[in-house]
Amino acid sequence: MSRLADQLATLPLFSACSKRDLQRLAKATDEMTVPAGTELTTQGGVGREAFIVVTGTASVTRDGVLLAEVGPGAHIGELALLDGGPRSATVTATSDMSLLVMSKPAFNAVLDEIPTLAHKLLVSLARRLRESEQSLSH
Repeated sequence: MSRLADQLATLPLFSACSKRDLQRLAKATDEMTVPAGTELTTQGGVGREAFIVVTGTASVTRDGVLLAEVGPGAHIGELALLDGGPRSATVTATSDMSLLVMSKPAFNAVLDEIPTLAHKLLVSLARRLRESEQSLSH
């Protein structure tokens, strides 16, 4: 598998994908670099892409409160690929960063090409929802 496909495999959203699916998703992924201070997502803004951090760090804030610092391997905004809904947090580069980026249109093109991928993603999302519900009830 390619390096990009290996990195996509780390995303919970794509955990049920085959190597072939991941290779196709990797072809729909771009690499980019951003300087420190770049805002990757803005709370309340429309989500149009998802990011995977290759190098560098970023802060995640909601309502001005620091929630987390993220670094290599972190994924940001992957649910935007599914619904394009509002961002739940602001993510700002705290150092120069190298990122993998997948846009919603590129992701939708892959779903059109591989219809069975949508089923795998639904299974993955259902699993994540169950895990989330279980952690809230304990």
